[in-house]
Amino acid sequence: MLRVRFAPSPTGFLHVGSARTFIFNWLYARHNGGTMVLRLDDTDIERNTDASVNSIFEGLRWLNLGWDEEYKQSERLALHRQIADAIFQKGLAYRDFTPAHAGDSEKSGANQTWVFNPGMRELPRTESDRRAAAGEPFALRFRIPRGAGEQVRFDDAVYGEQIKSADDIEDFALLRSDGMPTYHLASCADDIDLRISHIIRGQDHLSNTYKHVLIFEGAGAKPPQFAHLPLLVAPDGSKLSKRRHGPVVSVTTYRDAGFLPEAFINFLCLLGWSPKDDRENMTRQELIDAFSLDGINRANAVVNFKEPAATSEETFDPKAIWLNAEHIRGLSIDELSARLIPIVRAAGFPITPEKMHAITPLIRERIKLLRDVLTAADFFFVNQLPPYDPAELIPQKGDAAMALKVLTRAREVLAQTEFKHDSLDQALRAAAQELGLKAGQMFQPIRVAVCGRKNAPPLFETLEVLGREATLARIERAIKKIL
Repeated sequence: MLRVRFAPSPTGFLHVGSARTFIFNWLYARHNGGTMVLRLDDTDIERNTDASVNSIFEGLRWLNLGWDEEYKQSERLALHRQIADAIFQKGLAYRDFTPAHAGDSEKSGANQTWVFNPGMRELPRTESDRRAAAGEPFALRFRIPRGAGEQVRFDDAVYGEQIKSADDIEDFALLRSDGMPTYHLASCADDIDLRISHIIRGQDHLSNTYKHVLIFEGAGAKPPQFAHLPLLVAPDGSKLSKRRHGPVVSVTTYRDAGFLPEAFINFLCLLGWSPKDDRENMTRQELIDAFSLDGINRANAVVNFKEPAATSEETFDPKAIWLNAEHIRGLSIDELSARLIPIVRAAGFPITPEKMHAITPLIRERIKLLRDVLTAADFFFVNQLPPYDPAELIPQKGDAAMALKVLTRAREVLAQTEFKHDSLDQALRAAAQELGLKAGQMFQPIRVAVCGRKNAPPLFETLEVLGREATLARIERAIKKIL
């Protein structure tokens, strides 16, 4: 049975890189009919916070993908110690009673890093048992096989065969001197107990995997299949971090900016993976059907945002914006309207579902992010337009007198015309002909009068939604601006 897991540490918000790891695991499980496990790796008591836990769940729930099983590592400490003891009883681990890296030690590698303390590694078992029984604190370290030219190897589904000399791996801790399991032990122990078959995680964990292979084998378990994902990097090639790049690396930033979760998922999938057929705009089901580990690239994936961003839109990768606009256009009017209502109401406008449903088709092609509704359709929500330049009322190749003539006649015509698209179209075109004007010269002053700007949705549909009372009141105010 294929089983994958997403195992975040609750030490901050849900990072976009972590979200992508979750998504890739989820897609792999769903594509293969497997199980998706969510496990909070929360044994780092000093750094874990409830706020971080809440932030992670908040981000995951917004993605709306779900999971099949849920665990907390902190509730599984007895299991971790049990597996550590099993490894110790096989002679594959030893107690280290010295403070961290103190005393005589062996070093290895180009940087001459610490690898083990001979005095502790070679301490007789009887002496080790005596000191432990006396209550002397110790760390439990894995006894790396040394001096025989052994190699640790594993096959990564993305990066291929990985090999490292055992002599270059330090005798890493399984248990700290306070008895708490290290990340390496807890992670592997849980993966063994939860029967995880595939570990799909960031490339920054690749170097840890040699230690994990040793733990799996030391515990008598077959190592899972590993697949490491390329990192997400900024345009300058640096790893994405909140300290350097700010809120753009947080999932909730995308949510709050007005991204659809399905568009955000689509965007993240294209960072380091491709369906190999040049598709970009993909539904959730299309992603499930197409996803495989073969499609994951080795090269790091660049998130193309601008630093510093001159506009809020430049905070995000242009492809993310484009995909979101495409997904918005793919929504039905009912769906899009339902997603826009909470944003409009949160901004302080008590809009009815009926009015939002009428506005939505007028702006669907004009918005890229859901929050754009507040600028694309603002004039629908307010009782009185904010100030605008009266010069905007003057039509092309016209003057203030022409604008006044148009608005005066429009006020008369609209006072008695049925507020339906075809009726409005016929009445205003007839009025333009009557005044000897082109349609555009007739429509521009009206559009500015009712919307407060030239760039606005189609005029007749706009008037129909605004209604007679609001339309005539705004035209009256526009006339006063000219006089």
